[in-house]
Amino acid sequence: MATVKVYNMEGAEVGSLELKDEVFGVDVNTHVMHMAVVSQLANKRQGTQSAKTRAEVRGGGIKPWRQKGTGHARQGSIRAPQWKGGGVVFAPKPRDYSFKMNRKEKALAIKSALTSRVVENKFFVLDTLAFDEAKTKKMVSVLENLKCDKALVVLANKDENVILSTRNLPNATTVTSNALNVFDILKYDKMIITKDAVAQIEEVYA
Repeated sequence: MATVKVYNMEGAEVGSLELKDEVFGVDVNTHVMHMAVVSQLANKRQGTQSAKTRAEVRGGGIKPWRQKGTGHARQGSIRAPQWKGGGVVFAPKPRDYSFKMNRKEKALAIKSALTSRVVENKFFVLDTLAFDEAKTKKMVSVLENLKCDKALVVLANKDENVILSTRNLPNATTVTSNALNVFDILKYDKMIITKDAVAQIEEVYA
């Protein structure tokens, strides 16, 4: 069972926390993590791109000139792909890019990503994270105290002051434990998480 240090917002060590191996000590499966990231990005695609094929472009119903004797190459329609204003070869059409992952695969991807952060010593647990007002300067101070330049901040519950304090930072973002995803975990170099959020994640995935 892995043990990590617990810090306060000043960056001082205030205790330790044992993490469950069922969540934070699994064998890292890079293939499933890759699938989860591709799935998330694919599901974001609108899939509304569309262009016309030669069959859909208006006009071109008549043969532009006779088959032989003109000196030109033979042509059947001025809406063929090689003509200006002609149709598009293999034109893109509206489609659904999303694909489904199994529930166990999604869970394994999350646990693999969390384990990778713990193994690489990029997992910082805070005893609490709360501000009395929304101030970006306060969040910057917390990140500097923990020596985290690019971090994903995971909260147990939605906290407007923390979220607003982080919103303007280009290298940090907040997410609640129930919205945790592989893409965000891997995108940010380090992970800052509250003790309550750790407990919630272990309750769901253990």
